[in-house]
Amino acid sequence: MTDDQRSGCPINLTLEVVGDKWSLLIIRDMMFGNRRHFRELLTKSEEGISSNILADRLKTLLDADIITREDDPSHKQKGIYSLTEQGIELLPVLAQMAAWGYKYLPVSEELGIRARLLSEGGPKMWAEFMDELRESHLGVARRKKGPSVGERLQAAYESVVNRT
Repeated sequence: MTDDQRSGCPINLTLEVVGDKWSLLIIRDMMFGNRRHFRELLTKSEEGISSNILADRLKTLLDADIITREDDPSHKQKGIYSLTEQGIELLPVLAQMAAWGYKYLPVSEELGIRARLLSEGGPKMWAEFMDELRESHLGVARRKKGPSVGERLQAAYESVVNRT
């Protein structure tokens, strides 16, 4: 344990990395929105993060090995952010938080549909989705072929949006 950590408690240590107002939302956008560039993370989130906060949180997530950054081959000054295995394994945490929020808070139908489906799909669906994230972020081939969880979640979201 270092001097800047409050305690060796696993919940405390996790919160020191991802317990601020923005970090889990950035991870959410990388997982569910496939947002991999700074500009996408800055402009495509409904919550409206500022550029200086985004830069700070990305640095924190990089330092904690939750994400990585590689140079974008299409543009020298851009970077592509990817989830690490540690970042991918936060999916069940986000799924559980989303399920709790869906159950107890006044979520909108279009933003709650993914939470409902992930809750209904449970750990089996989460494992499939984590395999998809490993493929897109780490380059590891998926074990299961066919319609992806990400595609099914996106289709459900678009269906609700088109209805409303």
